[in-house]
Amino acid sequence: MKLFRVILSSFLLCIPWIVRAQDEVYRMELGGGVGGSFYLGDANSKPFAHFGPMGGVMARYILNPHMAIKGNLALGHISGNTGKTFFPENAGSEDADGGRQGFARFTRNVIDFGAQFEFNFWGYGIGRGYEGYSRITPYMLIGAGVTIAPKPVETDAGFNIPLGVGMKFKVKRRLNIGLEWSVRFTTTDRLDVSNTDGVILDTPYGVKSSGFKNKDCYSFTMLFVTYDLFPRCVNCNNIKYVF
Repeated sequence: MKLFRVILSSFLLCIPWIVRAQDEVYRMELGGGVGGSFYLGDANSKPFAHFGPMGGVMARYILNPHMAIKGNLALGHISGNTGKTFFPENAGSEDADGGRQGFARFTRNVIDFGAQFEFNFWGYGIGRGYEGYSRITPYMLIGAGVTIAPKPVETDAGFNIPLGVGMKFKVKRRLNIGLEWSVRFTTTDRLDVSNTDGVILDTPYGVKSSGFKNKDCYSFTMLFVTYDLFPRCVNCNNIKYVF
């Protein structure tokens, strides 16, 4: 009987630690992903055409089970060509037909650096079923960033507004995988600049653009893996999140 009391007392003392371990949540996720990218502009109007590789790293700061702030640094390859689309070789020509038809193609890399706000449609987590947490959730994102397109032709840069959707799944308590698709709307119309064919894809029809109007954009489709870091201090059921 005395031994039974000792075992029971030890078990009761361990319950808070068991609950704490089951309910453990984390402040951050760190990881990366790979996938594909494409560009939309004067040299391509079809989504997922001229698909190129991309990859990057990311870090999420978890505000609460429904919200997170993500920072990313990514590199993508984009390309395109005007194909059979009529493209005036000289947009300023006084010719009634708009000048001779031109052809242009380009290929280059883009560096993407930015931050996005993510909203999970379901409370994302594991081990707190009484609060309705789910190991899988769809999410949406919006943010701001910077796009840099290095040479070979000329280096170009601009701001971008990313919009996207995704799905994430918690494989284990600290391991996450997901699939994300986003479009980066930029303030530059010179991602597709090409002078290798005698045609420059900057205001090719002589129509000036401003702000985000008539500008180039590109898309990332990425499969990612992240790992949870920095456990929050948890006191049984009394967890305070930032809302």
